[in-house]
Amino acid sequence: MAYKPEPAGLKLRLIAAQRLKSVLASDNFVPLGATDLADGRDRALANRLITTALRRQGQLNFIIHALLEKGMPGKSGTFEAVLRLSLAQLVFLPDLGAHSALFLAVEATKRDPKARHLSGLMNAVLRNAQANSAKFGMLSDDLLIPDTFGDTWLTAYGEEAIDAFSDALLAGAALDLTLKDDDQDLIDSLGAERVIADTVRIEERDRPVEALPGFAEGRWWVQDAASAIPARLLGLEPGARVLDLCAAPGGKTAQLIKAGYEVTALDADAKRMERLSENLTRLNYTAETVVADAGKFEPPSPFKGVLLDAPCSATGTFRRHPEVIWHRSVGDVAGRVRLQRALLTNALRCLDRDGVLIYCVCSLEPAEGEEQVDWALQSLPGLKLLPIKPEEMVGLEAAVSAKGLVRTHPGMMPGGRAGGMDGFFVARFGRNEIG
Repeated sequence: MAYKPEPAGLKLRLIAAQRLKSVLASDNFVPLGATDLADGRDRALANRLITTALRRQGQLNFIIHALLEKGMPGKSGTFEAVLRLSLAQLVFLPDLGAHSALFLAVEATKRDPKARHLSGLMNAVLRNAQANSAKFGMLSDDLLIPDTFGDTWLTAYGEEAIDAFSDALLAGAALDLTLKDDDQDLIDSLGAERVIADTVRIEERDRPVEALPGFAEGRWWVQDAASAIPARLLGLEPGARVLDLCAAPGGKTAQLIKAGYEVTALDADAKRMERLSENLTRLNYTAETVVADAGKFEPPSPFKGVLLDAPCSATGTFRRHPEVIWHRSVGDVAGRVRLQRALLTNALRCLDRDGVLIYCVCSLEPAEGEEQVDWALQSLPGLKLLPIKPEEMVGLEAAVSAKGLVRTHPGMMPGGRAGGMDGFFVARFGRNEIG
């Protein structure tokens, strides 16, 4: 029997479906790399299909509900993932062509023993979707944000901001870097533009991060513009001892070292701390590293500065991780709030009497930000608020509240630059006289 070659594009469809299936099951999205798909063009296409399916998840939920009268079949292997990839292509990526979406979806379904009995259903559903693609393509962007967070965000940020959130979700995130040294030649060679302070932004790139100019020499590190804000607000003298709690993978640790502080970086995850050490080695930076529980750590002596980047719902990172707003629940946020309070309590114990404590989260939830400040000031008698001033946030003055707290969100334009930024909350505290 003559050998029948595998249809072009099927391999990348199968690999993309497996990756999307894992994300739908609650894993975080990690883009496919060279070990997954060697060909760069195939890899780029597969990642484009997956990210479109994730960014359009709310709209795809609506479409699937309209097309599957009996709902999603149970125990059907990769059927749902293949269906979502194919619907994303048919409705939202028409430049890729409808024929390949239909043909490859059926072929991919046939390759899965748990789904092959549904190949006819796949074909019928996608042909229905193709016939209605114009209508589905006009679905409201209101569907992009789940009700779990939409109402809270509308109250906290307003309708204009929510519209910007949807735009930011669909656009994704540019690559922001923090420079080790101010070097215009390096910025030019990266094809980057200045954003705020020592953050630069690369809007488009044609190579992986590791292949960009200056990476191997340790001249910069990857860090969103919002994530780079907290460490700048400590305002201590060079040489001050600073504790970086929940430090991995080390972007803020690197900032603290750059500022001239004597840094102790702590995280409970040993593997993530290995990554932190590798990152610091590349940058030729050194810090004391400790693997320990940030809620129980007892230092031999208090620190002049403590930076707590607390574990949180991470809803502010949805430009890069669109799945996060569908994975998180109200209960998840409540659990993070309890953990943050325990960490804040211990962070204060680690702080010297005239020290500075920075609390931050990459969350858009007021419960993890503004409401935590209210709780801390009421519940921790040793704590006082040190208001952040607008002049400390040049290029982002609008992010500073009347109370002296920093709140960024994906609709903001740092330094007037398009492309948005992560949602972040930052508060600065000191010890009061009775603490």
